[in-house]
Amino acid sequence: MEPDIAAVPSPDERTFAMLAHILQLFTGFIGPLVIYIVKRESRFVAFHALQALLWQAIYFVITMLFMVIWFVLIFSTIATHPSSGASKGPPTEFFILIPLIWLFFACGWVVAMILGIVYGIKANQGQWAAYPIIGGWALRLAPVEKRNGSSN
Repeated sequence: MEPDIAAVPSPDERTFAMLAHILQLFTGFIGPLVIYIVKRESRFVAFHALQALLWQAIYFVITMLFMVIWFVLIFSTIATHPSSGASKGPPTEFFILIPLIWLFFACGWVVAMILGIVYGIKANQGQWAAYPIIGGWALRLAPVEKRNGSSN
């Protein structure tokens, strides 16, 4: 599923594709979404903006699922925590889950930072570089022409 790379992206397209990757670090899904809406007629920009959008959507969904699980666990431990006259402090699960939640958020942001910088540079160089796994999805979703089997 290689895109048709016969047409070299213009400097304007390369800049917008790079911005789609870099802006996700500061704006989440908003920056890539705006770039996709404004420049969707460019297959190169649409492909790169969709990759950033897909990553942000996946990260958001996983984060929300993680938060729901965390709230369920916290409230279930509070409900089952014995409430005797002497205060024993918060449940132990509270101290285990909070660092895990923050570690997950930090790791997700670091992955977004690495993806944004590396693929932003590649987009600025005019490459059709694809994120692992997500890149294939973006190729199917973006209006990208596929090669017809002829060699260039």
